[in-house]
Amino acid sequence: MVRANGAVSLRELARVVQTSEVTVRRDVRALEAEGLLDRRHGGAVLPGGFTRESGFPQKSHLASAEKTAIADLAAGLVEEGEAIVVGAGTTTQELARRLARVPGLTVVTNSLLVAQALAHANRVEVVMTGGTLRGSNYALVGSGAEQSLQGLRVSRAFLSGSGLTAERGLSTSNMLSASVDRALVQAAAEVVVLADHTKLGTDTMFQTVPTDVITRLVTDEPPAHDDRAATELQALADQGVQIAVAGASTGPGQAPGVDSVPAGRQARRDVPLPGQRRGHGGHGAGPGAGPQLRSASVLGEQPPGERGARVADLRRR
Repeated sequence: MVRANGAVSLRELARVVQTSEVTVRRDVRALEAEGLLDRRHGGAVLPGGFTRESGFPQKSHLASAEKTAIADLAAGLVEEGEAIVVGAGTTTQELARRLARVPGLTVVTNSLLVAQALAHANRVEVVMTGGTLRGSNYALVGSGAEQSLQGLRVSRAFLSGSGLTAERGLSTSNMLSASVDRALVQAAAEVVVLADHTKLGTDTMFQTVPTDVITRLVTDEPPAHDDRAATELQALADQGVQIAVAGASTGPGQAPGVDSVPAGRQARRDVPLPGQRRGHGGHGAGPGAGPQLRSASVLGEQPPGERGARVADLRRR
């Protein structure tokens, strides 16, 4: 499966071979000792996978159920009449399919797959960047794409990538893709990262979004035994990233302070404030801060030393 797909999650592997993740993890560890694959957080890749990027057909089958749950939750962040940018990726493609029902929405994207998902949505306006087509992920990249984003201003950017760590933020394996993603970020007042648990703790070559620029992370619930994912989520929360976990239930294995929302539930939202941009120093309310989700305790009212340790509560009130 790793040779065919380039990467595979332990959860999906256990489901396919009908055994426990504990057994799969032991076997993967043995295969790594023989040099046949490299273990990655929540899964395995071919040796040398740090620089290798899987194509779209392989990515589309990886953690598909998790991506669906993430897209369901992320769609609840989008308001009617809003203008957003959506980057390339299989998770953002799932998000686009759900955005087709949001009236008055304007979506700027460099992804042919995102545009295709919205092509027949008569209440959604799709704006595509220019650029050169990158066939492996059906995205427009290069100077043409970056120049077309200059002077653009939207409320939110929804991005995915190849890996996410608290130390470096979001990263990808391709330089051209990383450059366009950075341009998308510059156009947005708020940055929302969509990343399933297999990407947590994974670091790839090119940084796209530093951790202090990420406003929110929408992810799925890591397996109960995945201590590394829980640690990574808490580290991200400690740095001020608001975290929403789709389809999660509280209990062992969930990172402390991480709130959960069942898949399909919509988040409670604040009205976006035109012209506001999230400051790089934290999530407190005030000039320069981007639109915030309501939390159990308003982040701006917390003592400075405690900001960042709270995570937005996205549950319906």
